[in-house]
Amino acid sequence: VQLQAFGGGLVQAGDSLRLSCAASGRPFSRYSVGWFRQAPGKEREFVARLSWSGGRTYYADSVKGRFTISRDNAKNAAYLQMNSLKPEDTAVYYCAAARTLFPSAGEYDYWGQGTLVTVSS
Repeated sequence: VQLQAFGGGLVQAGDSLRLSCAASGRPFSRYSVGWFRQAPGKEREFVARLSWSGGRTYYADSVKGRFTISRDNAKNAAYLQMNSLKPEDTAVYYCAAARTLFPSAGEYDYWGQGTLVTVSS
């Protein structure tokens, strides 16, 4: 499956932004989807995960209550709604897909290119 993330941009602290991940190549409904991010000079970190059924979500503590992951299998797409953005959310955001139901960070099989989110203070 091929993934493409988009929707990043420059926003101010407190603003909202929605990232999209478009999938192609194979039925997206068979994959769990995750969002990761990598800030300048830092390692890539997990942000959120959604099972292929859409019924189970998991978030990093740093984004819990502010970010919401969702998917639309009919559109082969996943989303990351980001509210109350903070400067520390600045990073390149990546979407990824995994064949396992509850993948760990190392179990994602496919990755999209990143989209940059910059949050100014």
